Amino acid sequence: MFFLSSTKRNNFKKNYIQNFQQAKNIAIKIHKNAPGSFYCGCKIIWNGKKGVPDLSSCGYKIRKNKNRAMRIEWEHVVPAWKFGHEKKCWKNGGRKKCIKNKLYKKIEFDLHNLQPAIGEINGDRSNFQYGQLNSHIEQYGKCNMKIDFKKQVAEPPKRARGKIARTYFYMSETYKIKLSKIEKKLLKIWDISFPVTKWECEREKLIFQVQGNHNNYVYKKCKTSYSKIKN
Repeated sequence: MFFLSSTKRNNFKKNYIQNFQQAKNIAIKIHKNAPGSFYCGCKIIWNGKKGVPDLSSCGYKIRKNKNRAMRIEWEHVVPAWKFGHEKKCWKNGGRKKCIKNKLYKKIEFDLHNLQPAIGEINGDRSNFQYGQLNSHIEQYGKCNMKIDFKKQVAEPPKRARGKIARTYFYMSETYKIKLSKIEKKLLKIWDISFPVTKWECEREKLIFQVQGNHNNYVYKKCKTSYSKIKN
């Protein structure tokens, strides 16, 4: 357990995270005891502000980009394009222009939406939507992440599906991000099929202590499933 600020924890509007580097630094502290990388479950070796995935610990096979495969990057589960592309600033210059927009920054720096992922997968997934593919390809060794670059669809391993669903529902509700009927249907299935884990509950608790707001799609389930985890 740790404390990053002595200010009031229930004031989400304070938005004291001013840049993405600061958000990443806080995320590192939160995820020090994470059971592994988000998609593949590789053991993470933290060295200061850098995270290195132990690829052998999860049977990960490098697809193409060795440099990015050898580092941990912070994945926006709901990609920046999803919550940014309709904004005026995005249309006038993309992500770089939007970084000056207060609301956009609040969304991009939201810790509930940041997960430690192997850099190569973060890059390959890009802003592709999640879905389920019929293919049986093994692009990343024993890590069962599948990406169809032509269809621009990413199928995450089962270990990440419930977390993804609950993150999408939270982001959609908090920031009025539109989800299609197809997305909602799939995410509801994932939410039910893959219940919250103890780490998911602990992570939510740590983020609440820093950021001051709950992801209620996780928090409420944790209260039921893990009553010993108090807030």
